[in-house]
Amino acid sequence: MDAGGREQLDPGELVRRTRKEQGLTLAQLGERAGYSAAQVSRYERGISPLTNVTVLRVFADALGIAPQALGLTSQPGIQRGRTIGPITAYPRLPTSKVAGTARWEDGEDPVRRRQVLANLAVTAAAAAGAPILAGGRPPANDAVLREVLVARLRDAMLGLHHNIAVPSGAALNTDLSRALTDFHTCRYGSLALRLPRLIHAGHARSASGDCALLARSYLLATRMLIKLDEQQLGWMAADRARHSAEATGDVLLVAEAARQLAVLARKADWHEQAMSIALTAADHPGLRGGGLDHAAERGLLIQSAAYTAAKAGDASGMRELTDEAAAIAKELGDTTRLRDHGGGFSPTTVQLHRISAENSAGDPATALAAARAVTPQSLPSTERRARYYTDITTAYGRWGHRDDCVRALLAAEHHAPEETHARPAVKSLISGLLTSGRTTTELRGLAARTGLLT
Repeated sequence: MDAGGREQLDPGELVRRTRKEQGLTLAQLGERAGYSAAQVSRYERGISPLTNVTVLRVFADALGIAPQALGLTSQPGIQRGRTIGPITAYPRLPTSKVAGTARWEDGEDPVRRRQVLANLAVTAAAAAGAPILAGGRPPANDAVLREVLVARLRDAMLGLHHNIAVPSGAALNTDLSRALTDFHTCRYGSLALRLPRLIHAGHARSASGDCALLARSYLLATRMLIKLDEQQLGWMAADRARHSAEATGDVLLVAEAARQLAVLARKADWHEQAMSIALTAADHPGLRGGGLDHAAERGLLIQSAAYTAAKAGDASGMRELTDEAAAIAKELGDTTRLRDHGGGFSPTTVQLHRISAENSAGDPATALAAARAVTPQSLPSTERRARYYTDITTAYGRWGHRDDCVRALLAAEHHAPEETHARPAVKSLISGLLTSGRTTTELRGLAARTGLLT
């Protein structure tokens, strides 16, 4: 109750009750407010946090709710002819962190395990014989690859690369295409040379008003820095990607920049903000009224929100949002769209996402069930196949099946050695295996190749 004895409702419930009192459907309120019926429903049920001042004011206006009932002032302040909202400090950027080691638990059905392991047999057998240099030391280029790539991206973002000739437009487009291929095929040594050059060239071209190359280069840099768990540089790259994307006016680039910001917010454990960023971007009129690629980007954003729900401990919200993304993918058909936006969007990639999300929700059994529905060869890139195998490793780690974990990691290494050797999350999985029980020749060899053993 408030001071006057009235029942206090959270904003979503107040919007829902007021809508029903006025006899409005979700779709009708969405039409008034400029949101889809699904997004209005998420706001009402609290799946998408109703905390943004602008969004609250939209609903207050659409339903005639007194601003004070939604925690708003009667009207925003006006200074020099401009609307001024509340001023808050920028949040402190999070420090880089590596996920904790895997937990080991017993109890999975061996029949279910054998079904998933069928996907691992061939690739793990090939990877088990991967060579190690004399003395058991990992190849030098892979051992330092993460540090080299991060250092070169940092220098490029700080403008420390000098005397770099900017190629012609056609050559730059080819270079960008090759950089994206490097990412999809996990050739990060090549990407360490190509992507800093593209960032430099993008800045040079943006001086004349052409920001498309800069936006795409920074989006790729953000994805790579997130993968390498370099969050502070990732925030810098994501902010530049957002500004340059907005300068292009390309709705897809702007939406993808928002998705990367949502990922970074999630990694910083800012779950409400991550959810709000992703779902607000997904409901932008420019995406809802666009073509097939626009629908695919909406699916990617909703999928990102689902993963955030899992991280926040909301398994039912995660599944509802994942099902919504899956419905969009089904409507679009089997073609993988937007391959350069986080690995693409299709029914298969949504199912891959479901494995990760169920792992994050703490349900390895459901994660492995989702994995059985995916044929690794059907995934659109080497990078996505590596993700599949590391997700399986995480699920088996929760069950305590060490041999299955090693087999899955060897399969990931076979497909994407540079990804396996450079990515901190994978190293964390291997470290957990090393410290939690007996080791094998295969595990020690894998640890040596990732630089964990010397």
